Amino acid sequence: MDGLKMQHLISDMDINWTSVIAATVCATGSLYLFLKWRNYQKIQKKILNARRRRDKSLQQAEQAVQQFKMQALEVNKNLNCSTEILMESVAQLEDINTQKKGLLYGVPISIKDNVAYEGHDTSCGVVSKLDEPAFADSVVVTVLKKQGAIPFIKTNIPQGLLNYDCSNPIYGQTLNPCNLQKTSGGSSGGEGALIGGGGSILGLGTDIGGSIRIPASFCGICGFKPTTMRLSVRGISSCVKGQKSVLSSLGPLGRDVESLALCMRALLCQDMFSLDPTVPPIPFNQEVYESSEPLRIGYYENDGYLQPSPSMARAFRETKDLLERAGHTLVPFQPLRLYHALHELTIRGILGDGGRTLFSHLQAGPVDPCLRAQTNILSIPGFIKKLISVVLKPFYPRLSANLDASLGVGSVAELWRQHAKIEEYIQEVIAEWRRLNVDVLLCPMLGPAYNFRYCGSLNSALSYTILYNLLNFPAGAVTVSTVTEEDEAQLRHYKGVHGDVWDKLFIKAVKGGVGLPVAVQCVSLPWQDEMCLRFMREVEQLTAKSKLTKKP
Repeated sequence: MDGLKMQHLISDMDINWTSVIAATVCATGSLYLFLKWRNYQKIQKKILNARRRRDKSLQQAEQAVQQFKMQALEVNKNLNCSTEILMESVAQLEDINTQKKGLLYGVPISIKDNVAYEGHDTSCGVVSKLDEPAFADSVVVTVLKKQGAIPFIKTNIPQGLLNYDCSNPIYGQTLNPCNLQKTSGGSSGGEGALIGGGGSILGLGTDIGGSIRIPASFCGICGFKPTTMRLSVRGISSCVKGQKSVLSSLGPLGRDVESLALCMRALLCQDMFSLDPTVPPIPFNQEVYESSEPLRIGYYENDGYLQPSPSMARAFRETKDLLERAGHTLVPFQPLRLYHALHELTIRGILGDGGRTLFSHLQAGPVDPCLRAQTNILSIPGFIKKLISVVLKPFYPRLSANLDASLGVGSVAELWRQHAKIEEYIQEVIAEWRRLNVDVLLCPMLGPAYNFRYCGSLNSALSYTILYNLLNFPAGAVTVSTVTEEDEAQLRHYKGVHGDVWDKLFIKAVKGGVGLPVAVQCVSLPWQDEMCLRFMREVEQLTAKSKLTKKP
């Protein structure tokens, strides 16, 4: 009898455990779905709050527009280039009327989203950085204010900043002022669009692969990337803070080179050197900037990695001819071991952790369409990347090398070796520069502006700009021409250097560019920023003079 009772009890226990397990599975599934739904609601709330803050600041600015004379509001309506209007600027405008001092007295300045301004987000276009207002102004904003400038608007960026488009899930896509069907470039794309559209005369951006120069080129303005740490980067936000292989630089964008030089002259003052003692106390050298001595100029039309678009090549050749006719000496120069520099030093360095830090920020919210190609690569497990890279190597060596480099470095010792190789490469390039005895370098500048959704798929096109971030050489973009019908027609014959998927995509990216601006790039050795600006001014003046003589 006792045995029968025991059997019934065990049977009842079995039934109860089955029910418990089923209930636990259901409860766990429900909890997972609930947490996922709640996280989605939190993300959407953050995005909605950010948009509401921007809309509120725009409404407040519209009320003050007669007093503040902000064309930026109208430009933003057309181009979607701002993330927030800084209403503190209205009070600052009233304050400076009593002071009337500083090299930038009364000049309204736009600043990129990731430049800290007290009480406002530096979102970098990612949800994970929303609702984290800066506790204090960045050093550059503090110095701008001391020089009488009025930071009045924050401008749009791509999600995560490591992209040369300008779109994110929070604020949307920024449009090109020269053609609304084109991107403004990035990552300082909001700056490029606002200045190119006439909403600002001077702005600050950051550049880790061309992020100042590309928007300047795409939007028909000028942009300058100084030597890293010539200007303070304290208070500048990033999604890959601590990455040291390829350094980011903060610099100005403006309608002309003189505006860039004025901004540099104003920022390179005792206030900056005191606020950030890590910045070398080197004031702006006006004598070098204003020099008119003939230059010895290195040049290359094709870097051997990306064949320039027809308009890029033509603009370069015309500028080279103008410089020769003006009495400057032009010396052939070719980038050294560029394939190795781009893959093994640059990409492997920037993605030293395999892109995990950047990916963690992107995972915190929806991924923007302009970044999907990049996030797809970042999400592939390492061993599969390696396998695909090996399979692709015989057919598409450039894609294979790029994929392998995206694995990053495997250890601290390997990272140290990589840093040592970068130092050796920099010295190798400087030695070649010295051997040829050149003062500056002229090279093509990426352009014209792309159609939407191509930037994230074309890292190959950054070879002309990102090299000078790796080298930490000052570099600037100067607009010199526009795309002609003949340039457009020549695209039909474009083959590229490799004839691979990237070369075919590049044609699609720049297609339909008639009338868009085209720029050239000017480069100098580290810490010779004034020499680079002087060269940019020479190119700008010769181009303007040439256009005048061509007029009937």
